[in-house]
Amino acid sequence: ITAPFADEDKHWFATSSSRNREDSWFKSLFVRKVDPRKDAHSNLLTKNEESNLYKIQFHNVKPECLEAYNKLCEDVLPSIHADKYYPCELVGTWNTWYGEQDQAVHLWRYRGGYPALTEVMNKLRQNKEFTAYRKERGKMLLSRRNQLLLEFSFWNEPVPREGPNIYELRSYQLRPGTMIEWGNYWARAIGYRQHNREAVGGFFSQIGNLYMVHHLWAYKDLQSRENTRNGAWQQEGWHEVVYYTVPLIQHMDSRIMIPTKASPLQ
Repeated sequence: ITAPFADEDKHWFATSSSRNREDSWFKSLFVRKVDPRKDAHSNLLTKNEESNLYKIQFHNVKPECLEAYNKLCEDVLPSIHADKYYPCELVGTWNTWYGEQDQAVHLWRYRGGYPALTEVMNKLRQNKEFTAYRKERGKMLLSRRNQLLLEFSFWNEPVPREGPNIYELRSYQLRPGTMIEWGNYWARAIGYRQHNREAVGGFFSQIGNLYMVHHLWAYKDLQSRENTRNGAWQQEGWHEVVYYTVPLIQHMDSRIMIPTKASPLQ
């Protein structure tokens, strides 16, 4: 081989080797080593000692019925929340402002987990006022869906707060098998998002759409939201969390919500 061709071969092999290393590095972002576990992911991520179960409801309301729907909910839901006979609490209730229009979102907490949920369901079947509420509500809805959720151990537990506030529900559909990884990164990331008391609650699904995460945030207004989110990028370490969690997401969605009169989160 003459010298010119030898030089070309060296250049080709060097370039090929460099590309292989780059490809290997790029693929490593998406290939995770999985350790064998003897416990469910939910037990590793949630507050086991409290056993709180959450239910989130999404009701798509006929546009002409939204005002009547809100009034109906205001008349019935707070009474269930206040009655100690039912082991459940209304965490918050909202109308979507930006996102899906003419939509109501309700978040309930069941202290005691699945037994508490079952107890509430059985008792409400005997509640004539609630039965009438459901019948009247059904006339106003286009569709509805719900999910059962657990809360991440490193997030705040949602507690009532005074307003006025707007709320953002950011929902993430994760790639199957990535929930533990998401939790590991966000256990650090939540520290960057506490400065303005914007963090309200963080949850992951158990029944309904699986590998779904919901983060609930509170802001004074849209400009406050913008300033707070921009401020997070000024903190060392936040960009790294975003860099490593984005590949875990299949789909994400954001709702800006306004609390109704009946909501403990104002």
